[in-house]
Amino acid sequence: MNTKLVYFAWVRERIGKSDEEVSLPSDVATVADLVTWLKSRGEEYEYAFENEGIVRAAVDHVHVRPNAFIHGAREIAFFPPMTGG
Repeated sequence: MNTKLVYFAWVRERIGKSDEEVSLPSDVATVADLVTWLKSRGEEYEYAFENEGIVRAAVDHVHVRPNAFIHGAREIAFFPPMTGG
């Protein structure tokens, strides 16, 4: 099953694409595992997630923490912290 990954703001700019469809390895169970796997895919991902603690994630449009399970997710989005204004 493919999962759609969506990237916003400077995460998108660093990776160089707004979204992609991926087939996740079986050992990728959480958002944190996904970030680790993405970082292994190339320097653009390494750069986008160099400070993992500030990049936020949403699974199927629900904001989640890094330890959230992603099995069965249709879409996972990554974005930097948002500021009010």
